[in-house]
Amino acid sequence: MPLNIVVGIKWVPNTTSVNIDPRTGTLIREGIPSVVNPHDLEAVEMALRLKDAYGGTVTAITMAPPSAISGLEHVIGMGTDKGILISDRVFAGADTLATSYVLAKTIERLDYDLIVFGQETIDSSTAHIGAQVASWLDIPYVYYVTHAELVDDERLRVKRVLENAYETYELELPALISVAMHSLNPRRVKVSNKLKVKLENPIDTWSNKVLGLDENCIGLKGSPTALSKIETVPKVPRKNEVFEGKDAKEAARWIVNKLLEEDLIKL
Repeated sequence: MPLNIVVGIKWVPNTTSVNIDPRTGTLIREGIPSVVNPHDLEAVEMALRLKDAYGGTVTAITMAPPSAISGLEHVIGMGTDKGILISDRVFAGADTLATSYVLAKTIERLDYDLIVFGQETIDSSTAHIGAQVASWLDIPYVYYVTHAELVDDERLRVKRVLENAYETYELELPALISVAMHSLNPRRVKVSNKLKVKLENPIDTWSNKVLGLDENCIGLKGSPTALSKIETVPKVPRKNEVFEGKDAKEAARWIVNKLLEEDLIKL
C-alpha cells in the first residue's frame, strides 16, 4: 500500500546565536543563521525509508518566516516530493499549543496516512508538537520510534526505544509517530533532487488567508503560555584540578570536599 506521508520540520536559529526579545519573550530571528532542526532530518529520513519501501508521497511542512523556504529546499534535496511553508505575521510568537493547532489545521487539508515528526527541537526541546498535533487530529501517536513498517493497508507496526527496553506497537492509520533522536542517519542531498526545486517549483506558501483560522487561536493571542521572566545565566569558569593520590576512597572524599567547597552539593 502506498503511503501519503506528511513530515514536519522546524527552521531553527543556530543555537550558538540565540537572542530573546525581552519585551515579548520570543526568539529574535533577524540576522541569525538558521538550519533545519537536526532531529527533524531524522524524521525526514524515516518518511523517505517508508516511501522507498512502500511507495507514495512525502510532503514536508513547516510554520516559519519566509526564510524557511531554504529548509524545505534542503529536505526536497533529500527526496521529499513537495513542501508547504506556512507563513504569516499573525502566526508569530506562537507557543506549542498555537503552533500545533496551525499545523493540524494545515494537515487536515492534505491527503495523509501517516504524520512524522522529530522527537524535539534544539531551540526549545519541549517535545510537545507531535503529541499536540495528534490530539488536535484525534489520531493515535507513538513517541521515540526507531523503526516502522506496514502490517497491512490499515496498520503500522512501530518499534520504540525507552531507557532500558524496546516496545512494539501496532497503530491504526492514520497515525502520527515521533522519531527518536540519534536513531537514524539522514541521507545526503542529491543534486538531481535539488534541481526539482528550480524546474518544478514544488513548494507552496500558505498564509492565514488560505487557512482562514481565528486570530484568537493563533500566534501570541492563541498562546496560553506566558513568559514571566528572562534571566541570563553567567558562564561558570572551568577549572582543571587533578587528584594526585591512588587510593579510591581518598579520591572519593577529595571529590566530595571539592563539590562542597563550590557549594555544588550539600550534606
